[in-house]
Amino acid sequence: MDLFLQQNINAISLGAIYALFALGYAMVFSILGVLNLAHSAIFMWGAFVGLLALDIEKAPILLSFLIVAIPLTGIGLVAEYKVIQPAMRRVKISALRQLVALIVRIIWITILALIGREIFAQILPLFPETLTINPLLALLLACFAGGVLSIALEFTAFRPLRERNADRLAQLISSIGAALVLVNVAQFAFQGVYGRTEAYYPRDISFLGIGTDPILLGELRIVPIRMVILVIALVLMIILQYLVQRTEIGQQMRAVAFNERIASLLGVDVSRVYIITFFLAGAFGGIAGMLFGVTFLAVTPFVGESIALVGLTAIVLGGLGSIQGALVGGFIVALIQTYSVAFGGSSYRDAIVFVLLFIMLLIRPQGLFGQPEQNRA
Repeated sequence: MDLFLQQNINAISLGAIYALFALGYAMVFSILGVLNLAHSAIFMWGAFVGLLALDIEKAPILLSFLIVAIPLTGIGLVAEYKVIQPAMRRVKISALRQLVALIVRIIWITILALIGREIFAQILPLFPETLTINPLLALLLACFAGGVLSIALEFTAFRPLRERNADRLAQLISSIGAALVLVNVAQFAFQGVYGRTEAYYPRDISFLGIGTDPILLGELRIVPIRMVILVIALVLMIILQYLVQRTEIGQQMRAVAFNERIASLLGVDVSRVYIITFFLAGAFGGIAGMLFGVTFLAVTPFVGESIALVGLTAIVLGGLGSIQGALVGGFIVALIQTYSVAFGGSSYRDAIVFVLLFIMLLIRPQGLFGQPEQNRA
């Protein structure tokens, strides 16, 4: 009985992280009808940003970068919408317009990057060599980083193809390419900051004064920080559920998910809904990444690859596009993995999960909470 309870405790905290990660998949799929396979790379970047924020010697680098990058990104977006796009509409030939716009954007981004590098070099020495950041603030930074990266994916990997009426397979392949780019950039970032492609979270992290020293209840061993992670994940899921079901933007998201054309005719700003959806999905991915790092400590540029299949399994089990399904699927996968390791060995963990996935696809292809596919045209 003690072993059973211990494994349940371990699975619940792990399932909360899986569920947060799977929610990002589910949100994008419910709106676009396509999987964002770059979501695992956003998860990895959330873990990396959270690590930088908690590393007292590297935190000044992260904050200096944010101080420079945020305003420059804002300037870039203003230039895109107020200058570049209006100017390109005057070019009559479509192919020429796209080529000129691409060249202008590359030049403009290069200029901003060079300016940002010089400002960064001036700002960094102003920070102390060591800087302590509260873990909750680090979590917010990971959340923000995931959301911003996800919006960048929307503008670069999805929207251009969607505007050209590309099919879902093209968007899926585009997201795979974006994931490879993000992972390769992370490799350079890890090497530049740590001199290697592996780094570790500190062991003495404390959320709200609750640390990592285990509590022993008989034979049970409870790590308080894991329970805090569970509470954080559940609160975020409740907030998301309220946002989707009870707010105006949530109604707009559901309308776009049902039929984009009808929603547009009813006055819904579809473009804004896409941006908000991608931001929320990326924010949940970034938070899940940092919580995963806090739990397992080690972070590499490839940490998202293993959890990518876990997230896909979770949303397929729960139902593609279903928030409740992603939540339940994440906990189911965590339970199966935990019991597989406890009673069968870690080598069987993923195999058992995918056997269950195969059975579910045979019995109920739409998942536990999913609906039969509807025509989204």
